[in-house]
Amino acid sequence: MPHTNGSPTATGPRRSIELDSAEALRLLGSVSFGRIVFTQHALPTIRPVNHVLDGGDIIIRTHDGAALTSRTRQAGSPGVVVAYEADSIDPVTHLGWSVVVTGYAHLVTDPDELARYASMLHPWSQQTMDYAVRIRPDLVTGIRLAAT
Repeated sequence: MPHTNGSPTATGPRRSIELDSAEALRLLGSVSFGRIVFTQHALPTIRPVNHVLDGGDIIIRTHDGAALTSRTRQAGSPGVVVAYEADSIDPVTHLGWSVVVTGYAHLVTDPDELARYASMLHPWSQQTMDYAVRIRPDLVTGIRLAAT
């Protein structure tokens, strides 16, 4: 049996089942943690963040000086292309799911929306998060890993 961190795992072949976009977004909304992928100096950058879903959009909070804040702040821009990934995969059974959303990220500027997101989404970091970013999904894909 393979070992992970000294613990035996019961693994075997897993079926990869494609999820439709509605099921993928439902699963993404069932967790509060994911990873945002964007470019910084023409290279891919990944940041772990917590999120909420709001009307099908992914909302994260960020701070002044964060790379994502400055990228989404550019005036006249249609937004910045990002990918967002969240998953829930059992480390022992290797069963679960993974969802990837690709779309444009925009800085939220409406004060009422910012206040609402501040009450809905509490960052895990101690840093003051005065900004919010909305990701509008254009492409939603996902897989479920199932036992054969």
